[in-house]
Amino acid sequence: MFHIIELSGITKTFGPVVAVNDLSLSVPEGSIYGFIGPNGSGKTTTIRMIMKIMYPDRGTLRIRGKEPDVTRHENIGYLPEERGLYKKMKLAELLQFHGELNNGKDLVTGIDYWLNRLDLLEYKHKKVETLSKGMKQKLQFIATILHRPEIIILDEPFSGLDPVNADLMKDVILDLQKEGATIIFSTHDMSMAEKMCDYIFMIHRGKKVLDGTLTYIQDQYGNDTIRIQSDMGMKALEGMSGIEKVNNFGKLQEVRVATGTDPQQLLSDLLKKTRITKFEITRPSLNDIFIRIASPERKEVNHE
Repeated sequence: MFHIIELSGITKTFGPVVAVNDLSLSVPEGSIYGFIGPNGSGKTTTIRMIMKIMYPDRGTLRIRGKEPDVTRHENIGYLPEERGLYKKMKLAELLQFHGELNNGKDLVTGIDYWLNRLDLLEYKHKKVETLSKGMKQKLQFIATILHRPEIIILDEPFSGLDPVNADLMKDVILDLQKEGATIIFSTHDMSMAEKMCDYIFMIHRGKKVLDGTLTYIQDQYGNDTIRIQSDMGMKALEGMSGIEKVNNFGKLQEVRVATGTDPQQLLSDLLKKTRITKFEITRPSLNDIFIRIASPERKEVNHE
């Protein structure tokens, strides 16, 4: 397996703050690699170092086996978390400008194709300032991918999009992967990361705490989760033994059971109190694992 991006022992500090601490990471070519982590965990700093916007204090970064330098332009498309567009420019003019900056080919055809694909073609000759927030985000996404980069880095690409446009962008990202692109995206949407990513990396307080496929990550935590729906809801679980933690979703409760607890005994005890409409023994979701690691009361664990 060829790793198109490799980070080894990367550390970045800002004064007394260690933003990224001795991080090593390998991104397989052609994969969708999800970056997750709480706000301020080091995700964006890591992305900016990959993009050469900032440089590590120590460690090495290789793209296609070579250390990047300021004189060589890598074939990368980057959608930053802080969006920024020239508001007075017309959409076609702005995309032409970005395409030429990135040495894009056949830009006129590409601009029409992507504007149409992302439902913006009717705004082609309108100024950016006339667009809604979601439309501007789609426009900046087009500017990111217009030159057909082999590596695409998206910082919170779904943030602020309604479900229809998020689904549209998801389809485009998957199509770009099929065409051979390697895609890194950071997200707070754990369900999207679960469904889309070949690999998931989590950084917390500057250190890597998860890295691997979803199956591999879930295997580290075992089958200690039970999803329950009952007529009594949360009240049915009050006073029950063997329960370590409950994540209450209102109509459904996600229960983490203590080591040694027999799920069948728990079910039997619950049936004495209420009618059960769902009882599913499963591995923890990525959202649950995220909360276990990032919550203030967590114990220090490291499942690499």
